[in-house]
Amino acid sequence: MPALDETSVQFLKGVGPARKKLFGNLGVHSIEDLLYFFPRRYEDRRKITPISALKPGEMQVAAGFVSAKGGRRSFFNRKHLFEIILEDDDAKVFCTWFNQPYLANYFHPGDKVVVYGRVEVFNSKIQIVSPEYEIITDGDETLSTGRIVPVYPLTKGIGQRYLRKVMWYALEHYAGDLADVIPAAVRERQALWPVGKSLRQVHFPDDEKAQESADHRLCFDEFFLFQVSVILRRLSFLKKRGFAHFIPKEFHERFLRAFPFCLTAAQGRAIAEIAQDMQKKTPMLRLLQGDVGSGKTVVSFFGCLAAVTNGHQAALMCPTEILAEQHFVTFTQYFSEGPFGEVRVALLNSALKKKDKEALYARIKAGEVDVVIGTHALLEEGVEFRDLSFVAVDEQHKFGVKQRALLSSKGENPDVLVMTATPIPRTLCLTLYGDLDVSVIDEKPEGRGAIKTYHFTGAQAEGVYKRVAEWLKKGTQAYIVYPVIEENEKADLKAATDMYERFRKDDLKDFQVGLVHGRLPKGQAREVMERFKRHEIDVLVTTTVLEVGIDVPNANVMVIENADRFGLAQLHQLRGRIGRSEKSAVCILLGDPASDEGRRRLEAIIQTTNGFTIAQNDLEIRGPGQYFGRHQHGINELRVVNPLTQIDVLEAARKEAVELVKADPALKAHSLVRGTIRKRYPEYLKRVLAG
Repeated sequence: MPALDETSVQFLKGVGPARKKLFGNLGVHSIEDLLYFFPRRYEDRRKITPISALKPGEMQVAAGFVSAKGGRRSFFNRKHLFEIILEDDDAKVFCTWFNQPYLANYFHPGDKVVVYGRVEVFNSKIQIVSPEYEIITDGDETLSTGRIVPVYPLTKGIGQRYLRKVMWYALEHYAGDLADVIPAAVRERQALWPVGKSLRQVHFPDDEKAQESADHRLCFDEFFLFQVSVILRRLSFLKKRGFAHFIPKEFHERFLRAFPFCLTAAQGRAIAEIAQDMQKKTPMLRLLQGDVGSGKTVVSFFGCLAAVTNGHQAALMCPTEILAEQHFVTFTQYFSEGPFGEVRVALLNSALKKKDKEALYARIKAGEVDVVIGTHALLEEGVEFRDLSFVAVDEQHKFGVKQRALLSSKGENPDVLVMTATPIPRTLCLTLYGDLDVSVIDEKPEGRGAIKTYHFTGAQAEGVYKRVAEWLKKGTQAYIVYPVIEENEKADLKAATDMYERFRKDDLKDFQVGLVHGRLPKGQAREVMERFKRHEIDVLVTTTVLEVGIDVPNANVMVIENADRFGLAQLHQLRGRIGRSEKSAVCILLGDPASDEGRRRLEAIIQTTNGFTIAQNDLEIRGPGQYFGRHQHGINELRVVNPLTQIDVLEAARKEAVELVKADPALKAHSLVRGTIRKRYPEYLKRVLAG
């Protein structure tokens, strides 16, 4: 029989070729994928709350029969409103949905319905607005009522009742065929349930205790396998022979004298750690964390210069052309002809003409360029270094593991420094970056003004624009930022463009207004930003292209429109573009959050400017699965775990992983572990488990 990870879900009873495509929308392709497709939450339907006992203000489950239904237009905003009355033996509740008239064809009088949502009181009526709903038909009771019921993420064409039936069938027929990857000795020491039993109980738990035990087992699996892969990668890196750079004390002193300002103590610590690593015979692999504006780039310059003074080359890769150009200008300002003599630095990006690019490729290959600063263009096949010994990757979370490895492969085991302005709590560092040493810059340079953050509703926007005009009269500059969400890109860009025209002709007509967004030609966007830097433009209307790379010390006002549509980390990144001088700065959040999560994000960003506190809040609000986004290696492979709340499981799994790899570094005696991590993390362990 084929392995379950190679057996298509279409061969399950009730699926077939057509529904196979629908399951693919959920990321479920094989039977094993389905077994590991976990509920997003549970509803305890062992004893559903009677409608008469529903408590306003709480999220609750109710059940009853549809006694009436109807549609109408809302008196206040003319939105279409569809409503059913749900009754049990003692009371009734009104369930209301906006702009979903098709529901009239879905509900019928007499239907048994289970709903879940926030209970409210409106005009003396108990109601639930936009609840999740499920119609229960004969034969559904065993999986959908009278038990703790799983509620899954869905896609169009797949409902909860259908998915539960397919899942139950898969568990009954295939859960027992799954190989238990965790070694028996580890399972015994950690008192772990068998994997088949755990999967059954995580999908259809008998009670809360069984669900917790099952969850613990599956969390341990993920932490353990990922930690084994991380430790193997670390060990493989330590076996390599790198560049032992010579960095005397006098080099440190010359570096510090290059700047007209003093470095912070945190920058000094990070530099000392990097210098210690770079002098070893094994390659450095270090993560540098630092808040927005904390001076990480200066620290990376230290590594670049250490490589150059030892006769080698260095590369600094950035996610945007704006940021690459900014780093190039800064590096040139301090080091092209400074305390280290002539340092030949070049900028490589996609804007270069073919002829100029090929000429630069030749100079890099011949060793006529010491430091190359660029974007993804550094990864192109034509880029070959004569002697690359140091690599720095800025805003590392915007690159994949494969991209970072590709840049490193352009040298013979160069020292690697990856930097992030998205602070990562210790638990996530241990999970995602256990193969990296970590340096932290936890203070900002002196002479930075305070940033005050305020929230106003959309109805108060006009007053906000008047206040912006008053600040502009005093000589400061301002950003007005609009969100551009992928699925609404056209509408969002139109909103930004329309408001630009309004500001130019009305609210801010006495000032020079510029517009930048991702659809503008690069040359035009660059020109607008340069004019803003020169203060030829007072107000820059922009989308999130601003998030990385613009440094205008005179811009100390920011208005973020529809702020509730931004993630917390993104709001912090945007706000970090102001307050970059000694003057105080103001950030205004405009928005009407419709969800608790949106309100919590705005409250969190108002309360603090500390990136590490914000990162912790962001994890608590969103969870780690969304914190880094779908392309961040490590977190999207973790299907069950939450490192933020399960540090005890993580640490136990890491301890067992260390012991296993220490005793069997090639995993020769643990073929199941070896095979599983090779399938699960192919890019992360490329060449580590060759053969």
